[in-house]
Parts: sequence; structure tokens; C-alpha cells
Amino acid sequence: MTDAADFLERTRADAGRALTLAMAAAAARGGLAIPFAWLLAGAIDRAAFHKADATSLAPTLFALVALVLLRLALALLTERAAVMASARARAGLFRRLLAHVRALGPIRLAGQPTGEMVAALTDAVAALDPFWRRYLPALASGAALPVLILLAVTVAEWRAALVFLIGAPVAVLFLVLVGQGAEKASQKQWGNLTRLGGSLLDAVQGLADLKIFRASKAEIAIVAQMAEAYRRDTMAVLRLAFLSALALEFFTALAIALVAVLVGFRLLWGEMHFHAGLFILLLAPEFYAPLRALGVERHAKMEAIAAAEKIVALLDRPAPARPRAPLTPVLGKAAALRFDNVSFSYDGGPPALENFSLDIAGGEHVAVVGPSGAGKSTILSLLLGFIQPTSGRILADGFDLAEIDLALWRAQIAFVPQSPHFFDGDIARNVAMGRAPPDGDVASAVARALRDARAETVVAHLPQGVNTPLGEGGLGLSGGEAQRIALARAFFLPAPLILFDEPTAHLDSATERELQHSFARLAVGRTALTIAHRLETAKKAGRLIVLDRGHMVEAGAHEALVAAGGLYARLAAADLAPPDLAPPWPEGAAP
Repeated sequence: MTDAADFLERTRADAGRALTLAMAAAAARGGLAIPFAWLLAGAIDRAAFHKADATSLAPTLFALVALVLLRLALALLTERAAVMASARARAGLFRRLLAHVRALGPIRLAGQPTGEMVAALTDAVAALDPFWRRYLPALASGAALPVLILLAVTVAEWRAALVFLIGAPVAVLFLVLVGQGAEKASQKQWGNLTRLGGSLLDAVQGLADLKIFRASKAEIAIVAQMAEAYRRDTMAVLRLAFLSALALEFFTALAIALVAVLVGFRLLWGEMHFHAGLFILLLAPEFYAPLRALGVERHAKMEAIAAAEKIVALLDRPAPARPRAPLTPVLGKAAALRFDNVSFSYDGGPPALENFSLDIAGGEHVAVVGPSGAGKSTILSLLLGFIQPTSGRILADGFDLAEIDLALWRAQIAFVPQSPHFFDGDIARNVAMGRAPPDGDVASAVARALRDARAETVVAHLPQGVNTPLGEGGLGLSGGEAQRIALARAFFLPAPLILFDEPTAHLDSATERELQHSFARLAVGRTALTIAHRLETAKKAGRLIVLDRGHMVEAGAHEALVAAGGLYARLAAADLAPPDLAPPWPEGAAP
């Protein structure tokens, strides 16, 4: 497994030059403390002991003002560059995470709780912001400024430099010792936060079921217990963080006091010039300031490491290998498909498909039927690119799917599932899904798609028409209305390949008959593959494929298969058995 600290170091490349600029500006701002202290000590010395007038001190005062303004400018530059670096790093990491999740697909994410994955994509990425924005600039200043001050003080008074040299490692040692405990507590805190977020998300998604089975109070108690555990861990982290800051402040204050005593006695004995003594005293707080700042920001690093562990756990899941230079073919209006001795097994289990071969001509409509577990959903998962064949290959217009760019391939598929998912947004956005028609007129394309899907009457009765907001999951739509909107998605940009996963399985007969006409219109002149759970759907296909335990056992037209009296005849007599509610991925997988 990838180490979280190493992972954080590698993500610095995503921040780009903005991070380098922020760290350089932070170090330069700290370095300006040395000439500022020297000029200020000299001005005070000349004014107090050499009776210098304002005219002679004017150049020095102007230089001090310039240094103050320059330090302010560098502080502002550090902050802005750090904010930009953090934004770029988080955006790059988020894109990489999304790409990895897409590459994994719902099959490989079957064991990943949805809440934990959402927490890794949102809260964990956001928690890395202080690491790039505050900790790394503080680290640059803490690494450069003490060394520069130590060199400057050594020239003026080596004994004071020796006190600095001894005090700094002692302060850092106690900071590290206390910080180790805080780091463990922070990691535990992040674990509780992830579980709390996942449980809360799952509870919200299943709120209707919890109310139906009267289990909401029990779920509330579970969430409350997890929230209390998170509160206790948060307070433990804060206690350790405050202890770390207290230890650092104590030792730095003690070291500064020792320097002050040393300089005082040297001045009293006449062994040091006032200018040099005041210069050293002015630099003493500046020497330890970056260490104190680094101690304060160390908590940001610990939280970032704890968050990075959640991200690394997701990124370490192996994704299927894709070609470095994938093919980017644009398929014809009706894509021809070929399954060539395709076999697939889930996690080394029995074959879900075994030596499965099937040729689907361009423009042909094929329906696949079979009992539960026959391999129907596996065919859909293979075509959608969620899984790859264990052996054999799948060809589309002669191109091997394993060599085609996956994003381009999916863009040429219209998938109409049993239970379409809708996002929080208006109807127009849920239909367009961020896609643009060839002419660029999204509004006209949405209106045309709704009309083709016979959903314009649904939209006409809504208060804001296509601008009516939908709740997450299509809240406010009935089953038939939701399927019409989902069908409009497929009509929005007609694809060479149409995949139907029995989209009428949960609808009444009247609504099913109405939608069947729209399905038939969508599939005209295009290749269509339907997973059929109802006899009416199966009968409308030009050819039927009957699966059983991963093998094709029958193929032909409806009438011929019924007359043959085989498995299809038995399924048809039972109206193709109860609807198979399983989606094209294992139970528990994220869609």
C-alpha cells in the first residue's frame, strides 16, 4: 500500500509553480527580518548614543519603511500563491480520483461503501487544503530563516548563536514527541468521520425504508453514538495540539530569555557593542517564530496524512489496464457487435459467462432472456465497460472493445435502465447531462428529445416546465414520468448502440404499452440489445437469446422458441418469471 506521506509529497506536482512561488516568497519574507533588524538596531544606536538627527537617520528610516512594505507584499504574495497552489492541487487530485473511480467501475467498487467513497472524494480532498496552503509555506520559512539568522548571529556573537543552536533542536524534539500522539489521534478521528459520514449518507438514502420498517429510531441511535465518538476524538486531538503548542512556546520563551540574559551581561561587561546586542535581541523572536508557526501548522499536516490514507486506500484499488494509445473510432449509425468466445468470472467464482459467442448485425434488435443468474447482467456490464472478459473478446464494427477509448465508447451508447438516476438540477440539465448537440442548440435538442420520448405532456404540467428542479433521485416524479425523462436522455443524442435493461419492469401495463412505442422509435435504424424480464418486451425483439448458467441454450424468434417447448417456453408460460430487479452490477456496488 502506498504510504500517505509519500503520496502527499507526490501531489505537490499538481500544485505547479504556484506552490514553489508561495514557498519562495515565505522564505524571502522571513529572510528580510535580518536586514530589518540590523537597520533598526543601528538607527536606535545612533539616535541614543551618537545623537544622530532626523536628517542623518532619514535614509535608514526610509529603508525600514521599504522593508516593511516589501514584507507585507511578500506576505500577500505568499497567501495568494498558496491559495492558488492548493486549488490546483485539489483540482488535480479530484480529477485523478474521479478518473480512477470511473476506471474501477461499479463491479470493482462493490465492496466500497458509498458513504466512505463520497467522504474520500469530498471531505478528504478538502482536508488537504491547509497542508498546501499553510503547512508547506511555513515549512519553507522554517527551513530557511533559522539557518540565515544563525549565520548572521554567529558573526555578531557566537555565544548567542550557540544558545540558538541548542534551543532549537530541543524545542523541535518535544514538538515531535507530542505530535506523534496527536497524529495517531487525528488518524482515529478521520476514521470515525468517514464512518459517520457514510452511515449518515446511507441513512438518508434509505430513509423511506427505515420509516416503513420502523427502524428510524434505531438508526438515529447508531448515528448519535458515532457522532459522540467523533466528538471525543476531536477533543482528544485538540488537547494534544494545545499541549504541543504549550511545550513549544515554553522552550522558545526559555531560549529567548537565555539569549537576553547573555546579551545583557555582555553589554554590562562592555564586551559587546550595543548595536550588535540589540540586533541579536531583535532576531531572537524571529529565529523561533518559524518554528512556532510550523508547530501550529503541524496539525494541518497530521490531518492531511489521515485524510490522505483514505484517498490512498481508494487509489490503491487496482484498475483494469487500458491501452496507452486507445483507438478512437466513431461507429456507424448502427454498430455491429460480436461476442467471440467470451468468458467471465466474478472474483474467481464459477463462470458468469462461458465461451459465449453472439453476432448482432447493425440495426438488429436482440433481446436476452433467462432465469436469474443466467448471465444477462454480465453482458450489460461487459458492453458498458465495467468489466473486461476473462477470455475472448468483444468487437464493435470490427474494433476490439479492449483497445477503444472507454469514454468515447460509452459516449456512443444510450443506456436506459430499470431505475434511472436523476441529479439535483432542473429537467433540462438532467436530459442534456452536460452534452452538447452537433448544432450547439441545447434548448431545442432538449425539447425535441422530450417530444420524441412523449414526455412533453409531463413537462407541460410542471410549474416551471423544463426548468423545474428535480430532487436528488428524481424526487417528485412518478415511475412512468421518470422513465420518460430517462428515455429523453437517450433521444437527446441518438447513439449507434441502445441498451435497454427492461425499463418497464416496475411500471403498470398501460404505461408499459405507451413507452414501448417510444422504445421502438428510438431503436429504429440502430442496434439495440434488451435485457427482457417481461414477455411483451421479449416478443417485440427481432431475435431472442436464451441464457442459462452462462451459456446460450436457445436462439430464435418468439413463436419458434415457444413451439420448441424448451427453457424459453417455460419462462414465457410464467411471463418470463418475476422481474429480475438486479442492476448490471453486484448488490452493494455503486452505480
